[in-house]
Amino acid sequence: MAGVEEKVRLIGIDTPETKDPRKQVQCFGKAASQFTKDLIGNNNVRLEADPINTNRDRYNRLLRYVYLPDGTFVNAEIVKQGYGFAYTSFPFSRIEPFKQYQADAEREGRGLWSSCDIIRSDNGQIKTGNQ
Repeated sequence: MAGVEEKVRLIGIDTPETKDPRKQVQCFGKAASQFTKDLIGNNNVRLEADPINTNRDRYNRLLRYVYLPDGTFVNAEIVKQGYGFAYTSFPFSRIEPFKQYQADAEREGRGLWSSCDIIRSDNGQIKTGNQ
């Protein structure tokens, strides 16, 4: 899609809020945003659709897995390093590995797991408290 600009929603992850004007910036939100920017840098990335997911979300963003030229799986790395949660509200083909990445990050106290109050809702969603 050279020359085409698209908004992309990374499949399988949820990061603390930084952009929604109706919400306060959440704990570790700025760090998660910076981590992602630093990880991707100015690289061209490879986008991969999920075979059991829709092509776009309700905001018309492409739903994709993102890979760097060296093969780094960006979606997974964000969860592994504790900069986001496994987003399990919608099915995706790699849900089980993402749950494990999150469990490992939590157990090892990586990223937001060592710095934030974690809020777990009855429906299984996990968020950080506000800054």
